[in-house]
Amino acid sequence: GRSLLLAPCLADTPAARVLERAVLESRVREVEEENRQIRLQLSQSQGTAAQPPDGNYGNQQWGASADTGPEDGDNTAEEKNNHTECPRSPTVQKCELIHVACVCAGHNASRDVVTLVKSVLFHRRNPLHFHFITDTVANRILSSLFQSWMVPSVQVSFYDADELKSEVSWIPNKHYSGIYGLMKLTLTKALPSDLSKVIVLDTDITFATDIAELWGIFRKFTDKQVIGLVENQSDWYLGNLWKNHKPWPALGRGFNTGVILLYLERLRRISWEQMWRLTAERELMSMLSTSLADQDIFNAFIKQNPVLVHQLPCFWNVQLSDHTRSEQCYTEVSDLKV
Repeated sequence: GRSLLLAPCLADTPAARVLERAVLESRVREVEEENRQIRLQLSQSQGTAAQPPDGNYGNQQWGASADTGPEDGDNTAEEKNNHTECPRSPTVQKCELIHVACVCAGHNASRDVVTLVKSVLFHRRNPLHFHFITDTVANRILSSLFQSWMVPSVQVSFYDADELKSEVSWIPNKHYSGIYGLMKLTLTKALPSDLSKVIVLDTDITFATDIAELWGIFRKFTDKQVIGLVENQSDWYLGNLWKNHKPWPALGRGFNTGVILLYLERLRRISWEQMWRLTAERELMSMLSTSLADQDIFNAFIKQNPVLVHQLPCFWNVQLSDHTRSEQCYTEVSDLKV
């Protein structure tokens, strides 16, 4: 919705105070009417979102609103698992619940996530469910923050990163993200088994559009595609950045894992957990360690299974760093989405 703007400062006179109060009351009524319309749209859906038997996802979960989507009706199994009864349509319906996952550990990452979440909330029109894989520090910061915000139609679940460390601790990683930079590989196991798809984001992402547009790309997947990624915008995987540079195997320029569409249900069906482990074990015999954490393993997997990837348009993950060619992705700032 729009921000509530106060009237400019006026002379401190009774007439000025009356005028200022009238302006404020008018804008409050506008916002209330807008909120009423939103509630009306959400209430037109039939019921509330289905929850697991214990009412919780992950280790800790709460929501600021019950307007999280209707009970499952005549939808497909994949739609039911995302707790929505919106009509099937090429576009995302306003009642559809969108799931977003993020790995966050420490104070710095928590600060980045606040910017990420605010950018998503600023543009969104759909109910959201955030899934955070966190350490103790990030859990404390983010849970306090969301409880103080109490944003309508937003649910938040937390999952203990310590419980996932054993899944990836055997992989040597040179990337500064450390063990947490590998945890996106474990999401089929970490997230609820009835969750069919999720948008996975790095902490340093900022949205410039409605995240529902990105969610809608799931509908463009072929029956075999299980993961959506943007092509890497640097020459890293081409192996020509410096002498003797030997990157992990990748398809062409490779893909960047800062923004991922994960079709969890399909990934589980093809035994994703076993497949990425076999890929990592095979490549580590010669590479010895990862340089770009989970991104190296995702790319090696895609190199062997190119039919499983759906390439996203580059504006869904504009990569602003050294050696990137992001300027080729857009001509105007207005073209940017993420």
